[in-house]
Formats: sequence, C-alpha cells, structure tokens
Amino acid sequence: MSGLVLKLGPHERVLINGAVIENGDKRSRLAVVTPNANILRLRDAIHPQEVNTPVRRVCYIAQLVLSGDADAGETRLQLLRGIEQLSQVLTDHDSRTQLAVASRAVLEDQHYQVLKALRSLLPREERLFAAHPQ
Repeated sequence: MSGLVLKLGPHERVLINGAVIENGDKRSRLAVVTPNANILRLRDAIHPQEVNTPVRRVCYIAQLVLSGDADAGETRLQLLRGIEQLSQVLTDHDSRTQLAVASRAVLEDQHYQVLKALRSLLPREERLFAAHPQ
C-alpha cells in the first residue's frame, strides 16, 4: 500500500503490520510509504462475535491476513471459495463487480482491497436478510 494517507480522528486506533497505533488528542494525517503494509482501522474491524453472515465470514478471513493472524497463502483458496459462494447469491451487477474486484485482489495479495470490496456488500446483505427473515 504505497502512498496511502490515513486521516485519523482523536484517539482513533489503527493496526499497522501488527502494531496498534493510537492517535493523540487532535486529528492527524499519516502517510504510509512502505509498500504492501498491512493496515486495518480498528473502527472498521469485524469482531469475532460479529462474524454471523456469509459476507462477514469472508471479510473476517481477509481481516485476519491484514492483522497478521493468518497467512495470505494459506487463506487464498478459502477466500476464493467464499467469494465464489457469494457470487452464487449476490447476482446483481454491482455485487458481481465488487466480487470480481475482491477476487483479483486476493490473487494479487492485496488484502486491504479484498476487505474494502467485500465490506461494500455488507449493506446489500443486510437488506437481503431484512427482506427474507428466517
């Protein structure tokens, strides 16, 4: 992730290559210049007890790679299978586009992009579950 600029609010936390960094009292900007750094805003993190839907499960796998808790190579097949399963349910054009972005990102070991593309599907998944309660 070369050239990434993080804009952090007061006391916001971010995980960079396994280290939790907390901002001070004021808003700030950090430029991340190291290519392929693993970065996760903790406010965006999915907690284990929240992994209760298909999209969240696949997001969580990508998040584990970003946090350093899972190996990218070992999760590649699991991510691709999860994305394929999602593509069988989320058949609209926008969802398919995001799933294609996520698939390419998995193959390129760009797990932040995987997570970003998959997170965009969360509102759609929520609407589907609301329309069809079990």
